[in-house]
Amino acid sequence: MKKFTFKKAERLKSRKVIGRMFKDGKSFGVYPLRLVWLEMEERKSKSPVQFTVSVPKRSFKSAVKRNRLKRKVREAWRLNKNWLYEKLENTDSQIAFMVIYTAKEDLPFEQIEAAMRTINRRFFKKNILRKTNHKRAKKPLL
Repeated sequence: MKKFTFKKAERLKSRKVIGRMFKDGKSFGVYPLRLVWLEMEERKSKSPVQFTVSVPKRSFKSAVKRNRLKRKVREAWRLNKNWLYEKLENTDSQIAFMVIYTAKEDLPFEQIEAAMRTINRRFFKKNILRKTNHKRAKKPLL
């Protein structure tokens, strides 16, 4: 049985890495979340992904509301990260993830969790599968 924990080694806290994510990283959105990620040069911890959350102060003036939304997004990540970790266990690189809450209102946890599942699968399909699949052999023109 897998433990669904969110350990200290999985948390992204480096301001340098976060700054580089916005400069050199890639992103896509699945409402109400936006994923910004960057493949890190060297591994900072044993975890294949380091994760952080952002909720804009512009949309949610109250710190209580922002913190509640951050807890919801972190919980959605905690419950759904194992699927992605299983897929990434053969890779040597480490990935920095930042999830930004883009909705203007507080949405139910179920909707946030569904978006997190979609983000994990879409990230895997777009990036990891593309790296592992070699160019397909072209069929000879006859």
